[in-house]
Amino acid sequence: MNMTHYMQLLADNQPWNLLIFMAIPIVLAETLAITELYILFTRKFDGFVYHLNRFSGTTVGLYFIGIIAYLMTTAVVPLTKGGEWRTAIDVVAVGSYLIGGLPLIWIALQEFGFVNQKLDQMGKLKIHAICVALFLVFGHVAMISGMLDPSLLGYKDADTHQMSGNARYEQCDPAMHSQMMQMHQQMMGNMTPAQIKQMQKQMPMNGGNMPMGGGQMPQQMQQNMPMGNSGYNH
Repeated sequence: MNMTHYMQLLADNQPWNLLIFMAIPIVLAETLAITELYILFTRKFDGFVYHLNRFSGTTVGLYFIGIIAYLMTTAVVPLTKGGEWRTAIDVVAVGSYLIGGLPLIWIALQEFGFVNQKLDQMGKLKIHAICVALFLVFGHVAMISGMLDPSLLGYKDADTHQMSGNARYEQCDPAMHSQMMQMHQQMMGNMTPAQIKQMQKQMPMNGGNMPMGGGQMPQQMQQNMPMGNSGYNH
């Protein structure tokens, strides 16, 4: 199965990439969402939960600034220049993940007083709730599309294409193989010891089985051996 760059990023360098790009931001965002609901219901704009809400909102926003800057320079720009995106599925997965961090950055800017300065506590809390909802939507789009196989839209990995191209020369029909073995045994039974010895000189044997490589095949065996459609011996 082919992977999107989103899933490849999480799968590489285990467990650090999974912690850095998934576990830490998700834990901070979920903490923000839970404390957001508590404050909305209780209207308590002080105490531990309120300060935890502000801390998680500020931290996850700053955290995503670093993630977005890192992925833009190391992944998005090089993949775009090289034309290495694995279909639209790959673009949606990575793009949704990065876009999902923007609402959290907005929350951090609000906590630092750079935006929404004229809003009261309830107004700012509503902005928090909207930004968290947007993050959850884009985050789930990224996860779902990131787990899809890009080959659904026609992506073919170079290694997979090469392997499939060589497969028709490496695979042999079982019935044909059985027929070849029977012909080999019958021919060996009809040959004299001198003829067998002469054939062994002409063609190296591999553990007493069918000849596997090197040497010249006797003319009688070449005439009786079935051929594939493409002209290759199987």
